[in-house]
Amino acid sequence: MAMTDDRVELLVTVVLAAEGERAARAACQELVWQVDGRIVESTDCSAEEPGCWSVTLRVPSEERATHNVAAPLARAVRQFVRGLNVAVPTVSCEPPTAWTVLDDPDAIEPLVAGAERLLVEAWYGGDPYPSGEDEEPEPAKAPEKPADTPQPARRQRPSTGDTGPGCRLTLRVDVATSRMAGAEWQARALASRISRTATVAEVTEHDGVLSVLVDLGTAQTPVPQTVLTAVSALDRPGWSTLRWEGETASTTWTADPRPESGITELELSSSPDVRRRG
Repeated sequence: MAMTDDRVELLVTVVLAAEGERAARAACQELVWQVDGRIVESTDCSAEEPGCWSVTLRVPSEERATHNVAAPLARAVRQFVRGLNVAVPTVSCEPPTAWTVLDDPDAIEPLVAGAERLLVEAWYGGDPYPSGEDEEPEPAKAPEKPADTPQPARRQRPSTGDTGPGCRLTLRVDVATSRMAGAEWQARALASRISRTATVAEVTEHDGVLSVLVDLGTAQTPVPQTVLTAVSALDRPGWSTLRWEGETASTTWTADPRPESGITELELSSSPDVRRRG
């Protein structure tokens, strides 16, 4: 079943101390019942802090997107937080995503035992945890020749089917933060706008930022068009001219001025998928 076009998705990620995945999920069960949600992912964050886990819930939302999509996104986040009977912190909004962080352990401990913070996201236009029944988009038509610079394109997710060797698409997200869970959260939110099969491949640290490399799967479109389609999906101006290294095409977006916290740089890269040749 395809998603309705105007639906606002609400995700809640709980970062907590637990002895294992089963214990982390069990600790969140009361919150699951309280908000009528369901667990869609649990992740070991022990590389960030020993015994740290994150559990993500999908929660129903009555909000629907309008011509001013920022309003229902921010409203969905605020209404959820108010329902927890805790103070509503500042809500950030960058359509198609709005989010806030509850980082007062004393306030959220009664909701989930061992919880350190809650990340509340509302967003529109994609699905990071598909049921497997969503219809795949039709692949974009190949251009007559590669473009030299990113151009506006029809908003469309690259296909991730298995009909041929295709090309592999990756996204690098540099985040000014000291917490791995926070960096992965922001990278996942961006990646979900491009691909239904995004997977965090690695997280490294350099120049005071955490760099998250996300594998976005394969596309059945030419290498340069795959990059340009992903650029269009992110809907963020200021990308660099498309550049080539061998068979790999890439483009970069850099925040100017560089923020003290948050996303500092993005890079999209595509190359023939050598793992599926032959």
